[in-house]
Amino acid sequence: MIISPPHRCAALTGLAASLLLQCTPVSAQTLIVDRYTVLAATPTATQQDLLGGIARITFPMDVVTVGEALATALNSSGYRLAVAQGTEDSRDILLQLPLPDAHRALGPMPLRMALQTLAGPAWRLLEDPLHRLVAFERCPALAEELPSWSM
Repeated sequence: MIISPPHRCAALTGLAASLLLQCTPVSAQTLIVDRYTVLAATPTATQQDLLGGIARITFPMDVVTVGEALATALNSSGYRLAVAQGTEDSRDILLQLPLPDAHRALGPMPLRMALQTLAGPAWRLLEDPLHRLVAFERCPALAEELPSWSM
């Protein structure tokens, strides 16, 4: 079958329209990327809340302390552990605790929850989104209830 020139133009026009639809902005927030696929041109929830992204973390056997586990968990998040200022004995207590076997594999859960799980109920996660730092402080209610044993 031979396509006459007027039909050839119509076929090319249809092809050009099809190619234009492959990534056409419908509005400032949406794109048509296929005939039936429309995508939002906005950041994902994980991109907006770096600690809220779902993580599945398995710690290697050379990670033996909670401090090493926290640093490993934060490794690709863009956040890091805050450096202790002054003498923060309680922070050192947390970071030097042995990593429990139950915490060797965490998730899937939000990274924020994984960090809190590693620290345990006696600690509260503090976030500094401006500098992308995390720190931990002892929960005041638990600090008053627990005796201060020394080893």
